[in-house]
Amino acid sequence: MIVLPVDAPYLRILRLLRDQGPVSRAELGDRLDLTRPRLLAEVDRLVAAGLIAEAGLAASRGGRRSTLVELHPGLRFAAVDLGASSIDVEVVNGRLEPLAAYQEPADIRSGPKVILQRVGELLAKAKIDGAYERLDGVGIGVPGPVSFRDGVPVSPPIMPGWDRYPVREVLAHEHGCPAVVDNDVNIMAIGERHGGVAHSVDDFLFVKIGTGIGCGIHLAGSVYRGVDGCAGDIGHIQVDAAGPVCSCGNTGCLEAIFSGSALARDALAAARSGDSPALAERLAAATRAESPAKPLLITARDVADGAAEGDVTCIKLIRDGGRRVGGVLATLVSFANPSMIVIGGGLAQLGHVLLAEIRSVVYRRSLPLATGNLPVVLSELGGRAGVTGAAVLASDAAFEQAA
Repeated sequence: MIVLPVDAPYLRILRLLRDQGPVSRAELGDRLDLTRPRLLAEVDRLVAAGLIAEAGLAASRGGRRSTLVELHPGLRFAAVDLGASSIDVEVVNGRLEPLAAYQEPADIRSGPKVILQRVGELLAKAKIDGAYERLDGVGIGVPGPVSFRDGVPVSPPIMPGWDRYPVREVLAHEHGCPAVVDNDVNIMAIGERHGGVAHSVDDFLFVKIGTGIGCGIHLAGSVYRGVDGCAGDIGHIQVDAAGPVCSCGNTGCLEAIFSGSALARDALAAARSGDSPALAERLAAATRAESPAKPLLITARDVADGAAEGDVTCIKLIRDGGRRVGGVLATLVSFANPSMIVIGGGLAQLGHVLLAEIRSVVYRRSLPLATGNLPVVLSELGGRAGVTGAAVLASDAAFEQAA
C-alpha cells in the first residue's frame, strides 16, 4: 500500500468523482489542469486498481465524444457515528449514498469492546442484507477527544475505558480495510461541508449541542484539530465559576450548565416544583405510565413542545441556554472570524427559540465587522451530519491508501 500526497492527481480525480458523479475524461483534464498523457496514465491506474470504471460516452463537445468515468460501482464504505447514548451506522456507495442504515440507543459508558462489537453486528447485518460484499473503508466518530494521528480516543470525560483504546486498529483488522477515527463534532462539520448548508463555505464553526457540547472548526477548507486533537472542546469552557460540577471535574463548564443532560436536570426540577405547568403535566403522565422502578425523565423534546405551547418556563430554559452558548460563540467569532456558524446536535430540535437567542448574543457581543455577513443557521443534515462526515473520512482513507 502507498500513501498519496493530499494534492496527488490520483486523489483529486477520486474526490471529484465522489463529489460530482460521472465526468468525461476531457472534462477531468480541464478541471484538474492535467495534460492528456498525465490524465490518461492516472485514469488507467485507477481503472486497474478497481477504483473507477468507464460509464459510457459523454455528450459531444464538437468532436470525438469522450468517455465518461465514474467511481467503481462496487465501492462500499462504512460510516459510524457514536454518541453518548446512540449508535448510527450506514453503509454507502462510492458517491456516499446510503445503501443501509441502522440507528439504536446505546450507552457509550459500556466500553469499547461492547460498543464496537455491536457496530460489527450491525455491519454484519448490512452484509447479510446485501449492502456490501466487502468494505473499502470505515470511518467512525466518537464523543470525546481523539488523537487523529494515532486513531485512539484520549482521556474522554464521558467514555470510561476508551482512553487510548486502539479503535482504528481494531476496525481495520476486523474489516480488512483502512479505518479512520475522529471526534464526533469534527465528523459532523465534515458532513455539513460535504452535503449540507456549509457546502460552499471554507471557514465555519459547527456547534453540536447534545448530551455534550463541542465545536468543529473548519478553516481554509479543512478541519482544524489542534496539536493533540482537543481543538473545539468548548463544552469545557467555564461560564459560571459558581456553577455545577462538570463531568470533567471542573465547575461551571458550559456543558454542565446547558447540554442535553443539564437541560433534562433543570426541566425535571421545574416539573417537580410546578414552575412549568407543561412539564408538570408531562411528568404526571409519565408517572402514571411508567413502572415504579424506572427513573422519571423529562427530555429536551418535552421542553421544545412546552415552549411551542407558550410555557414561560420552557421558553426561559431554552433562552438561558442559548444565551450561555451565544456568549462563548461571540468570543470564538472575535477570535476566528468565521463566515458561518452551524448549530446541530440533539438540542437543535429546540428550534428557532434557541437559534434566535444564540444569534442575538453573538450579534450583540461581537464586533460589527465580524458579524456583518455572518449567518447563524441550523444544520441542514440534522441527524445525518455525523454519518455523512464519517463516510467522507472513510472514502478519503481508502483513496489515500489506494494501491
